[in-house]
Amino acid sequence: MSVQERKQRERAERERLIVSTARELAEQQGWDAVTTRRLAERIEYSQPVLYSHFRGKREIIGAVALEGAAEMAAAVRAATSAADGPRARVAALARAYLDFAARNPAVYDALFQLDGGLAYAQEDTPEPLKDAFAALLENLGEVAGDGVHPGLFTETFWAALHGLATLTRARRLPPEDTERRVELLVDRLAMV
Repeated sequence: MSVQERKQRERAERERLIVSTARELAEQQGWDAVTTRRLAERIEYSQPVLYSHFRGKREIIGAVALEGAAEMAAAVRAATSAADGPRARVAALARAYLDFAARNPAVYDALFQLDGGLAYAQEDTPEPLKDAFAALLENLGEVAGDGVHPGLFTETFWAALHGLATLTRARRLPPEDTERRVELLVDRLAMV
């Protein structure tokens, strides 16, 4: 391995360490606790080293969001691949999405609540975000209904899931009724 390759590998490892530490800190104490000073202390590098990887917290949030988008897409695909038939796939998708949001609140916030400097629904949308949407579209497009654009239906279903996730987390909706809400969403919106 050349010196250049070793330096690139070490740089990538430092970047992964910064992102995973930010994510861990955000999950434990919230995003307000994630500061460059605190991250530098936790990873035992100077703040200038952090700034050599990320210009600030916004870019770190964006990196966590991209990592989370890939994880969410994988979770949705894993859940739906084991389901038999359109209705079961849509229900599995909804459960997987809501479970991901509940288990990873800081990542979910990085994806959908905080400014990570990422473009959504545009030409320059990063691939992990496009793929997360594609994981939803793969399963929801087939149940959109006659004359309904699959992408538009997917956006609407996703918005409903997002509302359920955020309202349940904020304790505006009782969590014990989540399964009944999923069933209503599948039966009434997806009509499968």
